[in-house]
Amino acid sequence: MRGGGGLRTRVKTARGRTAQSTRWLERQLNDPYVKRAKAEGFRSRAAYKLSELDERFGFLRGAKRVVDLGMAPGGWSQVVRRKVPNAAVVGIDLLPVDPLDGVTILQMDFMADDAPERLIAELGGAPDIVLSDMAANTVGHPQTDALRTMALVEAASDFAISVLQPGGTFVAKVFAGGADSTLVTLLKKNFATVKHAKPPASRKGSVEWFVVAQGFKGRRGTAGKAADGSADEQAGEASDAE
Repeated sequence: MRGGGGLRTRVKTARGRTAQSTRWLERQLNDPYVKRAKAEGFRSRAAYKLSELDERFGFLRGAKRVVDLGMAPGGWSQVVRRKVPNAAVVGIDLLPVDPLDGVTILQMDFMADDAPERLIAELGGAPDIVLSDMAANTVGHPQTDALRTMALVEAASDFAISVLQPGGTFVAKVFAGGADSTLVTLLKKNFATVKHAKPPASRKGSVEWFVVAQGFKGRRGTAGKAADGSADEQAGEASDAE
């Protein structure tokens, strides 16, 4: 395959390969972010989503301790290590992740009772950034899939609010145009700014968005108490047109 010139690689349907699998493979072969990730040594195209979010919001600058939730295959942790080489990074995922220089990897369920304590112990202190690229395995029912993923986002936000350093940042993948109003209200009570963004690396056909909450105000009792307040606060502005 020759690069450039607008050439597109087409994949023939092979025996044992479904039409859907063929379309996915063709899309991968022609995705400029996939090609760039391979050339630059990133484990996934998702690395560019975090990099583009950081280019806009600047949350990685000066980071000292970072937690990466749902880290497999490790692209986001790679971005952190490249941008802030001296930062301590701890990642967690149910799936096995190949070792990454300078990153502590926990293969376990983030929803396990002892997971938060393990993460902080391995990190050596409170993080100034919590990243979450977690998404539930899909079952093919859109409403169910959305609810399952939102439960993970809510768990990640509760964790961030309970462990972040004052001034810290929480970045998480959400779906269907952004976080729901209850989560946005919680984040707005605990962070100075809450924005939604869809970075260019996020495929146009994807329903994923990202919420970026910056300027953690510090703990004021439990996360639930911190969430009390006006119900008419609106979601952060949507931006980053595709």
